[in-house]
Amino acid sequence: MIANTLFLVGFADIILFYILMRVLGIDPGLNITGYGVLEEQGDSIVVVEAGVVRTKVSESLDLRLLEIAGGIDEIIKQLKPDALAIEDLYSHYGHPKTAIIMGHARGVIFLKAAEYHIPVIPYAATRIKKSLTGNGRASKSQMQLMIRSALGLSAIPDPPDAADALAVALCHCRALAHNEVLI
Repeated sequence: MIANTLFLVGFADIILFYILMRVLGIDPGLNITGYGVLEEQGDSIVVVEAGVVRTKVSESLDLRLLEIAGGIDEIIKQLKPDALAIEDLYSHYGHPKTAIIMGHARGVIFLKAAEYHIPVIPYAATRIKKSLTGNGRASKSQMQLMIRSALGLSAIPDPPDAADALAVALCHCRALAHNEVLI
């Protein structure tokens, strides 16, 4: 269960109830940023919404970051998440520029979360994969099939960036259920 438990003490009554948590998962990218929102409903986790924020490759970096910021702002306003889970930055020594560019995209996402006082929890790609498939080196197609299965979807979420964002959100939900979240 991904809910936070809250105890209320009244006139000799102890009432236990759950505060449902809505998790926004983000797969950051400069061209396409995937997002997926999951929420607990009873004993299951359901997809509230999933999609992407696209930028124009022909635009300058600052305008593309502004587009990402605006898209994330709208998502947060409309879907009101309680937490934001994001794929951690990974840098390959052969492609340091990619990590720097991704850092820019992640920066505007972190800023938007901070503006709304939403905690941000990063997860390594290997942890996300292991959480869903049991294998930290799972392929993209294995991940997509597991997202479809785990969330009871009729089809694999498209585009793949939305499926990746749902995987990040589901990883966070599972970490919460097992008290494995470090903020």
